[in-house]
Amino acid sequence: MTDLIIGSLAGEPTEAVHLDARRFNRHTFWCGQSGSGKTYALGVVLEQLLLHTELPMLILDPNADFVRLAETREGAPVEHSDRIAQTDIRVFRSGHQEGERLHVRYLDLSPAAKAAVLQIDPITDAEEYNVLLHWSVSATEFDTDRMLQEFRASGEPARVRLANRMENLQVLEWDLWSRGAHSVVDVIDGRPRATVLDLGGFDHPAEPKVAALAVLEQLWARRESRRPILIVIDEAHNLCSPEPRTAVERALTEQLVQIAAEGRKFGLWLFLSTQRPTKIHPNVLSQCDNLGLMRVNAPRDIAELAEVFGFVGEEDIRRAQGFTQGQALFAGGFIAQPTFVQMGARLTEEAGGDVVVPLRE
Repeated sequence: MTDLIIGSLAGEPTEAVHLDARRFNRHTFWCGQSGSGKTYALGVVLEQLLLHTELPMLILDPNADFVRLAETREGAPVEHSDRIAQTDIRVFRSGHQEGERLHVRYLDLSPAAKAAVLQIDPITDAEEYNVLLHWSVSATEFDTDRMLQEFRASGEPARVRLANRMENLQVLEWDLWSRGAHSVVDVIDGRPRATVLDLGGFDHPAEPKVAALAVLEQLWARRESRRPILIVIDEAHNLCSPEPRTAVERALTEQLVQIAAEGRKFGLWLFLSTQRPTKIHPNVLSQCDNLGLMRVNAPRDIAELAEVFGFVGEEDIRRAQGFTQGQALFAGGFIAQPTFVQMGARLTEEAGGDVVVPLRE
């Protein structure tokens, strides 16, 4: 089955709207301002992909909105509940939440990524970079304390400086590192139907970006295997800024630009969700062939969307300014023509949601 029922025609609640699942082999852009129902509606689409395709998904989840993707709601159709219960959905948590831990191996990062984490420039810090480039150790034998001792005991100035840098930046203390053991990269390589990475619980602001960089680098490194995967990035502006500031952010953005430009033919398909198109790197946005648009008010954003997605009439895009919660415009390869939709109900639990204002009793 290739049709995904994602809601009903706006104003016609009995007329179902379908997306063509086969056309998720293109990059997709999902946009809506805060309060438009964007994350809830994104869940509707992901659930339909789980139910009606065999496409593996990697979900980079900064707000832990999808960590309950395996839990169906009370009242969901039994056949859907049963199917989701039998689906291989893995959830990896950051911070102090219960569940499987989100860990990656520092040793698995590319030399450029390792340097970015340590804020090492290959020219300005040439000697330290060269040590990092040639440093090799087995993942199973990796011990941070022993490494620092060996670097300092060597007496080589570059190794001593590198040890001091690691210790001063406290990078080795990050909760992200597996320290030679299990890495989420190994799980993703096995292609569960859905792998949810909760990125929001880390203590250091760079950790979620390094986690994303680690898994994306490995997917790209193994691209020749041509094993399809849908890379869903919620709140994508956090990982794909048009103006990356740090070395880690630049490395991550460059990797996403490369996947956007060349990943399609290898089965690496992006599904980017964000509040505003101007908050996404233009070289990634311009590669998207599918559009899901919810309420957007800013004239600048409307103009940007009309320019990038020329296959949609500008008047259709402008209608997004008047959308109510849960209304959306779908256009591009996964639907026959631009269509206005009232999104359907979720089958699984949404872990996030607005915090209510406490009222006086």
